[in-house]
Amino acid sequence: MLLISTPIALLANSAISRLTQNLFDSTFADVHRLSWFDWMLLIPYFAILAVLSVYGLHRYEVIRTYFKHRKRALVEPPARFEQLPPITIQLPLYNERYVVERLIDEVTKVEYPKELLQIQVLDDSTDDTHPFAQALVERYRALGFPIEYHHRANRHGFKAGALQAGLETATGELVAIFDADFIPPTDFLTRTVHFFADPKVGMVQTRWSYLNRDYNFLTEIEAMLLDGHFILEHGARSTSGLFFNFNGTAGILRRKAIEDAGGWQHDTLTEDSDLSYRAQLAGWRFVYLPGLDCPSELPVEMHGFQIQQSRWAKGLTQVAKKLLPTILKADLPKRVKLEAIMHLTPNIS
Repeated sequence: MLLISTPIALLANSAISRLTQNLFDSTFADVHRLSWFDWMLLIPYFAILAVLSVYGLHRYEVIRTYFKHRKRALVEPPARFEQLPPITIQLPLYNERYVVERLIDEVTKVEYPKELLQIQVLDDSTDDTHPFAQALVERYRALGFPIEYHHRANRHGFKAGALQAGLETATGELVAIFDADFIPPTDFLTRTVHFFADPKVGMVQTRWSYLNRDYNFLTEIEAMLLDGHFILEHGARSTSGLFFNFNGTAGILRRKAIEDAGGWQHDTLTEDSDLSYRAQLAGWRFVYLPGLDCPSELPVEMHGFQIQQSRWAKGLTQVAKKLLPTILKADLPKRVKLEAIMHLTPNIS
């Protein structure tokens, strides 16, 4: 069998080699004859393929990093406060008439000593949310809750402007932020506050969950996409010592970290990512808690989803243009700089 099969194998290999060579010759023999128009098509085509390949490989690297470091995810704070710090809860609103009552009701249920708590309703609404929210706040204030109502007529700086304006009268050393479509768990503050016993911690971000995940096919897809961000991306970056971002809600920040970063700025559409990178460049450490989820609502129709994605894409690109030069010049490990580039520029793909 060996004496017969060996010559056959050699002939087969020879035939395959000749066929491969012929295919190569027929494909590339006329490369030098390509016109300028052909090159104008081929060069951008392969350049785009190269860029997409880089971002595609980065996704695999995120998954690898997540599985490599997932056991480092924090569950309990390494130290605890002997005396709890004062906390301000900020609730930025804009025309949220149908969810504001639920939001305020749930926030007033949060477990924390009332004498150490301040709740700010930061309302920039231009519709009937304004009088409705104001009446709600007055009702809860009469019941003894430490809640305040702030309304701005000019909306300067939008959400970033409202948060920065709220800081002017904030009494808390820590600032928790919840958007109108979120429902903070009652133990949110008690489970996050003690991570700030480490004086280097500037922010604690919790995971989003979704009240209407099963509403329709779109919300199921949105939930999958966001789970990828919160479980894989945040999980990989936070456990491996890379920069990651505060998501603008369902998190708590140290006021000193906000101030050291230069405060809330409104020159990008994603003021949360902007502040996150400025704070981490200033030396503050961010913490991610995958075990604590904060329920929220997803857009249920395509128009709302498109607006959300467009805002996030444009805002992240604005942050890249604004901060990447500073990040690249900073005294940071190369892997931190590389991940910052990949994090802030994925919309190129």
